[in-house]
Amino acid sequence: MAKNSGPVTIKKYANRRLYNTGTSTYVTLDDLAVMVKKGDDFVVLDAKSGDDITHSVLTQIIFEQESKTGNTLLPVSFLRQLIAFYGDQLQMVVPSYLEHSMAALTEQQEQMRAQLTNSVGENPVTRNMQLPMQMVEDQVRRNTEMFQKAMQMFSPFTLGHSAEPGESEKKTDTSKDIGELKAELKNLQDKINAIDT
Repeated sequence: MAKNSGPVTIKKYANRRLYNTGTSTYVTLDDLAVMVKKGDDFVVLDAKSGDDITHSVLTQIIFEQESKTGNTLLPVSFLRQLIAFYGDQLQMVVPSYLEHSMAALTEQQEQMRAQLTNSVGENPVTRNMQLPMQMVEDQVRRNTEMFQKAMQMFSPFTLGHSAEPGESEKKTDTSKDIGELKAELKNLQDKINAIDT
């Protein structure tokens, strides 16, 4: 069956049942999770109002996955930090940062899987997790640096006016940081676009 160009429409009814209009079958949250893993695009609409409720349904899928014993992906510290951003001035930056971080991690997952597979064949005690963990740590470090640069753009201390000597140097450094951040974001977007095509 040929794939439609747009996302599949899933309708959610008052009885909480989900109906896949592409296959004309009822589906579960687990079915939707499988669709996400396969890369199938879908939108969830409230059957009565027609409102787009994709965000809340995807959040519900995450909740269900996190509730399964031994299947947690989100550490408590991350959840606390995420909650702390709600209502914060930097809230608008967080979605973009998380999106770019996950895109970069997704892009590197095949390389990380290959490294993990290769390291299993070596000394199982010392090498099994060193390379993949180092790659994860490197990616986290790069993402943290990118996030810090993004935060500098919104920081009143780096962009504020100062009468201290060297003010022009600070502005030049800030402009350079912003330029580097824009270049990094463009590079990530180009990579994402290359994956999509």
